[in-house]
Amino acid sequence: MEQKTINVIGAGLAGVEASYYLARHGFKVNLFEQKPHTKSPAHHSDNFGELVCSNSLKSNRLDNACGLLKEELRLLGSLTMEAAETNKVPSGNALSVDRERFAAYLTEKIKSEPMITIYEEEVKDFKEGYNLICTGPLTSDNLIKALQNKIGEEPLFFYDAAAPIIAYDSLDMNICYRKSRYNQGDDSYINCPFTKEQYEKFYSELINAQVASLHDFDKVFEGCMPIEVMAKRGEKTLRYGPLKPMGLEKDGMRPYAVLQLRQDNASASLYNMVGFQTNLTYGEQRRVFRLIPGLEKAEFYRYGLMHRNTFICAPKVLNSDFSLKCDPDIFIGGQLSGVEGYVESAMSGLIAAFQLERRLKNKPMRDFPLETMCGSLINYLMKTSAKNFAPMNANFGIVYNCPKDKEIASQRAIEALKEFLNE
Repeated sequence: MEQKTINVIGAGLAGVEASYYLARHGFKVNLFEQKPHTKSPAHHSDNFGELVCSNSLKSNRLDNACGLLKEELRLLGSLTMEAAETNKVPSGNALSVDRERFAAYLTEKIKSEPMITIYEEEVKDFKEGYNLICTGPLTSDNLIKALQNKIGEEPLFFYDAAAPIIAYDSLDMNICYRKSRYNQGDDSYINCPFTKEQYEKFYSELINAQVASLHDFDKVFEGCMPIEVMAKRGEKTLRYGPLKPMGLEKDGMRPYAVLQLRQDNASASLYNMVGFQTNLTYGEQRRVFRLIPGLEKAEFYRYGLMHRNTFICAPKVLNSDFSLKCDPDIFIGGQLSGVEGYVESAMSGLIAAFQLERRLKNKPMRDFPLETMCGSLINYLMKTSAKNFAPMNANFGIVYNCPKDKEIASQRAIEALKEFLNE
């Protein structure tokens, strides 16, 4: 085996997955994390694997693309999936977690692993040996500058947003009601119903509310668009999006619009506003969101905010093992690589470590099957048009020769991955 030092930079989901995988396969790892001494504006916790935006890892169903990706990660021994299952909270068909317990679980696992040495410091340049850069979309300016100098390309970016979190005991449960959409057999969500008049007043105030100042605000990610930006596309947009009332009838009547609140911690004392990512100023969030029925006295545990997400142009600079074309001893994992989403980020860190392990053992790199969701995401990153490159979530549209029946597509993917891992 080669004896170069292995340095994992960043202890988000990708960095945690990479470190844990390599350590469990017999390799010493130096894990560098700038917290707790330095935090980005979007980070609040000192723990590893902090979920900055939603507490949901999306659907668990196998006819859902992210549900399939989660099942593939379980087959690969993902620590993220283990932590999520241990710390999940009710949310219907989705896998959602108590974000503080989830991060604490990951932190304890990493800190108790004897093959991992943790350094609490900001990394400003590449270390000697192997570097797995898993610093995420909020990578520090110093490291971004070093990466830019290395690849000769200026990184790309877009703006992402997080939704507010509200204290349960500040909700008016005489107005709100519990129900999951389409009678899923549970009452995981709390629903805030609008009449037509209430919705029209809220809509008018929302589209005219003051937003926080940001440069290059036109570069937003469609999958996580600020609610006020979405609303300006038309008065009906929210009623066909995050405020869709279908499947949320109460006493046989369908409200004009409905906001759903999802449990955010195990004690059910906190709930987040589903789909309400926002860039409104804090004062405007209090004023406008309290116009929502049931939230008139809402207490905000955490306000929504926007932050800049940085990523590289993967098809220009990355090999299919997530190493740089210009320097194969440097790997890029997580959202910095061009994937988008929690599960996707964990996947990239895990597979980068998988491929590095093979190199360390003098084995050839192996391409994951294109029938799998992880293989399809990697193929998208490395093979799509560099000119039109944009971050990508798991979706069946990128899967090779995908069957129309998504459950059949998922079974095919799982069988292909099992065969791949057993070779």
